[in-house]
Amino acid sequence: MTLIQKIGLTLFVIGFAVWIATLSLGKYTLTSEILQDTTIVKKEHYELLKDKTEPMLGKTYSTAFAFSNAFSKIQDAVNQGLRDQKKEGEVIYDDYAFLVTKAASEGPITEHTALWFWLSFGLAIVGALMYIFPKNRLLPGIKNDHIYHHPATSVGWIGILLGTFLIGFYVVLYFYPQYIVNWVLLVDPLSEALNGGPASQWFLYGFLYTLCILIMGIRMIIKYRHSPYEQIRSVSVMFFQTSFAFLIPEILVRLNEPYFDFKNMWPLDYDFFFDFNLNELISNGTLGIFMLVWGIALFVLAVPIFTYIYGKRWYCSWVCGCGGLAETLGDPHRQLSDKSLRAWKIERYTVHGVLVFAIVMTAFVLYTFFTGQSNVGPVSSHSVRAAYGFWIGALFSGVVGVGFYPLMGNRVWCRFGCPLAAYLGLVQRFKSRFRITTNGGQCISCGNCSTYCEMGIDVRAYAQKGQDIVRASCVGCGICSAVCPRGVLNLENADPHSRVMVAPEVMTGNDMPKIKSLS
Repeated sequence: MTLIQKIGLTLFVIGFAVWIATLSLGKYTLTSEILQDTTIVKKEHYELLKDKTEPMLGKTYSTAFAFSNAFSKIQDAVNQGLRDQKKEGEVIYDDYAFLVTKAASEGPITEHTALWFWLSFGLAIVGALMYIFPKNRLLPGIKNDHIYHHPATSVGWIGILLGTFLIGFYVVLYFYPQYIVNWVLLVDPLSEALNGGPASQWFLYGFLYTLCILIMGIRMIIKYRHSPYEQIRSVSVMFFQTSFAFLIPEILVRLNEPYFDFKNMWPLDYDFFFDFNLNELISNGTLGIFMLVWGIALFVLAVPIFTYIYGKRWYCSWVCGCGGLAETLGDPHRQLSDKSLRAWKIERYTVHGVLVFAIVMTAFVLYTFFTGQSNVGPVSSHSVRAAYGFWIGALFSGVVGVGFYPLMGNRVWCRFGCPLAAYLGLVQRFKSRFRITTNGGQCISCGNCSTYCEMGIDVRAYAQKGQDIVRASCVGCGICSAVCPRGVLNLENADPHSRVMVAPEVMTGNDMPKIKSLS
């Protein structure tokens, strides 16, 4: 490690520590003005809460945890009283803890937001870049530098700590955002500049998500600079995340248009057909209708057409935000993916099971939207929607999908849970020109390809047999080809009937017989 890298690592750790420490700064005081602000608390709910919250007014709390818990207990007590009185229609289902806690915050973060932003994010960004850039002086190509021995990349103590932090972060982000209001306050100025309003926990998440892809994308470009394919692909995911997933949707909000990610699609975008989204798009005029048609056209037309031509790589490895984060932030952990036959069997059941779940859930919500009936037989449409959002949208894709990077590899969600990956994979497996061709006579069985396959494919086994790789799970990232020292593997497009699905009888060096394509 060079001196510059040591300084960079130190700055990154300081910035990260400051960011964590900001959660303990400031104090929280509830005022009547906050409760009467209709952008925070609805007028009808204020009437229900105002008497119960009087003991909190003017009282100062030292932590967001203590303040938000006190407020949540009051709201729960109000709701319980309404239920006891059989007034279910007046129960407060809005969770005001985050908005009220954020509005009640005062102290260093709110008074010197820019200073704390640069002391945390600024130092971390500079430190990360100082650590990454010196690697440009190394010879290009894969190094295999103790990846199975380093505690950060072999499920060692650093990896476990990182995984624990990521899991905890997602749990708090999805279920207890009131505890991280200071982090949200740090990005308030950026949110005001982009969408004209204060930041939410989702704006913070989008900012962090984009920042990770950009910083680690630079690392990918440097690490795989011997491969033009990997460099262009890295630039692609950085571009689509920054523009289509982060900047454009926020600017649309500033223009009083619907928040819309033009690259996201159903069934990954599982709430696309929810009533609130359909109503917003339909009521927004020409642009809203265009967004609705665009979203439908993506999964009805774009998926089969582009997947036939390019395989699922056109989306999973070049466009998708989930794939972009996995390819950049998750790259140091790609070797942890399970290559066993058992894992493959589990993968096929779970990923297609989630796809079926998504289809059934969407059928329920569309039935409710068009008929106005909340139940399909004895089953509540809302309960099915809520179950999918909790188990798949939050726990699987977020908590497990990213939190398990350092524990199970970087494509846990893409392999085992993404319904769009399942849909794309079905097309790729049975009707696509894409395949990875192999030249088994050149294979030296080094195992680099299998080691670095993030989708858990034993690439070496296919290479040794001279079989084309046409697995439904393959995202065409091309890393197996990039790390092969002999040029055995090539990403190609050809007639779907020309795939080599059965291994030749003999596969020994230059004596390998001519492979006859299946017709």
